[in-house]
Amino acid sequence: MILFALTFLAIYTGMHALVFWGFHPLLKGHPLLPTLTWVWMAAMILAPLLVRLLDRAGFEMAARGMAWVGYSWMGLLFLAFAAFAVLGAWELLTHLMAKVVPSLSTLSLHGALSAALVLFAVIAASFYGLYEASNLRVEEVRIVTAKLPPGSPSIRIAQVSDLHLGLILREEALAPIVARLQELRPDLLVATGDIVDAQISHLDELINLWQSLDPPLGKYAVTGNHEVYAGLEQSLDFLRRSGFRVLRNESVAAGDRLILAGVDDPARGGPVDEVPVLQGLDRGLFTLLLKHRPRPNRLALGLFDLQLSGHAHRGQIFPFNFLTALEYPLQDGLSPLDGRGHLYASRGTGTWGPPMRILSPPEITLFEIIPASP
Repeated sequence: MILFALTFLAIYTGMHALVFWGFHPLLKGHPLLPTLTWVWMAAMILAPLLVRLLDRAGFEMAARGMAWVGYSWMGLLFLAFAAFAVLGAWELLTHLMAKVVPSLSTLSLHGALSAALVLFAVIAASFYGLYEASNLRVEEVRIVTAKLPPGSPSIRIAQVSDLHLGLILREEALAPIVARLQELRPDLLVATGDIVDAQISHLDELINLWQSLDPPLGKYAVTGNHEVYAGLEQSLDFLRRSGFRVLRNESVAAGDRLILAGVDDPARGGPVDEVPVLQGLDRGLFTLLLKHRPRPNRLALGLFDLQLSGHAHRGQIFPFNFLTALEYPLQDGLSPLDGRGHLYASRGTGTWGPPMRILSPPEITLFEIIPASP
């Protein structure tokens, strides 16, 4: 955890430095603005870590207030960083070209006008991002399988993932999600991690909302990395009191036509191996694997029919989907796995950090598992 914190601070500080460079033409004419900007940025660099420390120490209101400020700033910073990264690459390229070919005339784009345009674009994009984060979509996915008896009814499975309830998102965010799930009337509800993101076992309003959902085949969940960060035991307590059965490296029959398997997220330490969980299961039944991170285990291919995951948020804020794709290439919805099953990666139902999304709207995923025609 210490190594993670230090790595985060180093990267986040570098992002702030680039953004400061980008906006400097707008600041340099004022005697105090550059210094005040760096003081503000220093506070914002530390804000995400302070939020976690305050939350763990029980200072709920202080943690929530700092989360709103710090994470909203993070969204603005991400957008500005993306713009100034392109501008910085251009400036570096033209500088190198001038060194190689001194006679070549180059055009610098770094100035007050470009900084003002970026500022305007960032503000406009952030307002759109706030709107998109509230624009919940239902993605419908049909899976045809020979493992259901011909002529039998289909199985409707709803997936939620990455709500990050606790600091910023609470009952006002969860209530419309629950209402939509009630309208969908799934046979089974699964939660694929990062449902919890703070000390929330005392928030009975959230528990009551989850308890209002009672699908015929039950509610199941697996842990994500943020359940670990928020405190694994209190996260498990919240999920169980909300009516979820948490699958921790185990499998269970959901009715007589479906097997569910679930594995812990590796954030707590140690490898995660779903193969022992899947081996020995009845291969004649449709097997659903719940695993937070959208990374298939090649040794497990053929032992499950559909893996449901989340975690990557598809970047959450464009263009960071290109970065998350480097770590999780299968982050875009449904992906076939060499003809031996499928993986579905949800964009997530809530938000992490900045309460905004750009070109990655939140989703509830509704799967319809349909018997193949005879």
